[in-house]
Amino acid sequence: MTQMITVQVEGFGEIQARSGERLVLALERGGVDVLHRCGGAARCTTCRVSFQEGEPDAMTAAEFDKLTEKDLIGQARLSCQIECAPGMSLTPLQTAGSTGLEPGKAPAEEIEPDPVWTTRPGASTEG
Repeated sequence: MTQMITVQVEGFGEIQARSGERLVLALERGGVDVLHRCGGAARCTTCRVSFQEGEPDAMTAAEFDKLTEKDLIGQARLSCQIECAPGMSLTPLQTAGSTGLEPGKAPAEEIEPDPVWTTRPGASTEG
């Protein structure tokens, strides 16, 4: 049985998510009109979020590469590359409503491309 968790989303309140669910999908299912123009494959940065609490230390290589390319390391994370976990509190940085853009195709249930996990820059590796 999958554990249900609460994610705090600035401007939208609390949403319920499954532990390990892709954050982009949890946001959509929770009523957040998060933008995702590339379909959730880390080819763009429209699904970006910023964390107030609970930012995961794990990061996919695809997310790292895209954030580095766009000079967003340390400023944002890609919700399509994050698995939901307890204690998350975040702000969606781009929504369909705030940009006037339509989301792309629906992201798959599993992270794409196949995740190669690394540790995000600035993460505490102690402890």
